[in-house]
Amino acid sequence: MNTRQLRHFLAVLDSGSLIAAAETVHLSLPALSRSIRALEDGLGVPLFDRTDRRLQPTAYAYAYAPRARRMVLDEKEAIRTLDLMRTGDLGMVSMGMGSSLAEPVLRPMLAELLRTSPGVRLRSLIETSDRLLDALVAERLDFFVGDIRVAQGHPELAIEPLHRSTFGWYARTGHPLASQQGIDSKTLRQYPLIATGYVEPSLLQSLGQNYALSSPVLDHFSLITDDLGTVREIVASSDSIVPATDISMLAAMRSGAVMALDVMPPLELDMTLGIVRQSQRTLAPATEKAYGLVRSLFAAAAADISALRRAAAGPARGRSRSGAAAASHREVGG
Repeated sequence: MNTRQLRHFLAVLDSGSLIAAAETVHLSLPALSRSIRALEDGLGVPLFDRTDRRLQPTAYAYAYAPRARRMVLDEKEAIRTLDLMRTGDLGMVSMGMGSSLAEPVLRPMLAELLRTSPGVRLRSLIETSDRLLDALVAERLDFFVGDIRVAQGHPELAIEPLHRSTFGWYARTGHPLASQQGIDSKTLRQYPLIATGYVEPSLLQSLGQNYALSSPVLDHFSLITDDLGTVREIVASSDSIVPATDISMLAAMRSGAVMALDVMPPLELDMTLGIVRQSQRTLAPATEKAYGLVRSLFAAAAADISALRRAAAGPARGRSRSGAAAASHREVGG
């Protein structure tokens, strides 16, 4: 038995005529008769009584017809589902990202997928990169976006580097230190410092070494929180200062609520963000679409960060040049 035979059976049942059914399914009369016979043999019951070259449905036929229709419909829907999955309009995507990427990458990606692929079911998890790695290995995620260093030493994973992170010290626009150049660690510590809930060990080490913060380094911070939205809001409305990735503060920079301070030495760390996934897993089109959105959002973020950094550095360089010119003038004038 196959769905082709079921379609032939339903055509005869619905048309009430072998000749009409043969035209509907584009078969010759002998071929259609053989198909009906084969279905009856497979089921072990007669579906039609054959009298005077006509087929009269039996009680078996009427009892079987609803299930036959359901099987034919299920096959059509299954084919439609696969077609939709091939075009990226159906399926499920489970992804994870760090909290620093929720605003610049995760939210706009989810919004775009919901807009362009409403049939796709989406699941997201916001966690640290090491916990996202555990979820990926346990196959609870299709992919995650985070610090690619956590995936090193896992040959079963595929890594796509996308964004070399840059860092800075951030404060509200109009902060008392906003116009100062070459701010040192002693000056920084005059204001409340904020740290995100999970601080990379390399970041702690860099903070301790470069800014004279004795161990334990986190004891120098007035607030430690997992919620970056809270961090951004407090920094924008107080004199507190936070060391953070530029991409995590991008929206606040775009709005003009916060700015990067000119701290010496600059906060420089080696951290690359990217897509991490199981290398052997077949990618559904919806997942491929999500990857494309992640790539474009990172590219847009990198361009915005560079532009904002250049704009912020311009006035500072101008002030420095003006100051140097004035000093030179004083020296020349005696």
